[in-house]
Amino acid sequence: MKIFRAAALGGTEISMSKGKVVAVVGPTASGKTALAISIAERFGGEVVSCDSMQIYKHMDIGTAKPTAEEQHKIPHHMIDIAEPWESYSVAAFVKTARAHIDGILSRGRLPVLAGGTGLYIDSIINNIEFADYGSDEGYRAELHRLAEEKGAEYVHGLLAEKDPDAAEKIHQNNLRRVIRALEICRLSGKTFTEMNEMSRREPVYDALIFGLNADRQTLYDRINNRVDDMIAAGLENEVKNILDMGVGRDTTAMQAIGYKEFIDYFEGRATLDETVEKIKQESRRYAKRQLTWFKRNPDIHWLMLQDCYSLNKIYQQCFTTIEKFGII
Repeated sequence: MKIFRAAALGGTEISMSKGKVVAVVGPTASGKTALAISIAERFGGEVVSCDSMQIYKHMDIGTAKPTAEEQHKIPHHMIDIAEPWESYSVAAFVKTARAHIDGILSRGRLPVLAGGTGLYIDSIINNIEFADYGSDEGYRAELHRLAEEKGAEYVHGLLAEKDPDAAEKIHQNNLRRVIRALEICRLSGKTFTEMNEMSRREPVYDALIFGLNADRQTLYDRINNRVDDMIAAGLENEVKNILDMGVGRDTTAMQAIGYKEFIDYFEGRATLDETVEKIKQESRRYAKRQLTWFKRNPDIHWLMLQDCYSLNKIYQQCFTTIEKFGII
């Protein structure tokens, strides 16, 4: 079994009593999947996807899932575990992901968490306990009615009044999460942010976290190029097939960037070029939100991608840091 020695890295004291994990985070199109796979190859690991949309079956191109070849080379977990018409909660994700992580550790292998969904990564690493707050269907229906009459921005404004921190983290277009945050405020008598802080427990893993980033132009170029590649790979047909399955536009899966933008196109309100540009624009905005989330974490070791020739340098820097972390 590979065991991590006790070490002090970046000011963080590492305990010998906890399972050790490595995580790769960062904005979309920064190269997280490739780095995670390389880490797993080098150090005898398995990848645990922490992407809120890669959990859905049939959504391969737009979510940038690892290829079949990559998944054959290195075991991957938390991919294709739900149908696109299903709702899959953060609590369910964390419970299942932890079971996989514990299984990987029990096999003497290294869990490598990879993904850009900050809430999922933080919930696993920080051992957040999700309480069952129940529901208020009447209040939820009222908020949906307000969203239809006055727009999602109005409902998001209600959250901003009650819990500015939560409103900053939850995008106004993610109406489901906005409404759930307001519902929890109503049911608990506390803000969504306060409830999250109260739910944090002693972490069960020692985590070494890498963040991939690039200067703005490099990152935006990578995002734009990847969207073009997705279109060339058949994203339009992938979205159409999902809609043909009867997956509604209001489902969680159809809120994914690269999918929801095609609805206007299929309904004749946008051209293909406009749709592609909208996907690029929303992807760039999402990258900014991801960076805002991750940069709050002082424990992340940032690796900067400047050009294609810096990849080898970044990988070596990452491997050296892991070795200093202490693998025997």
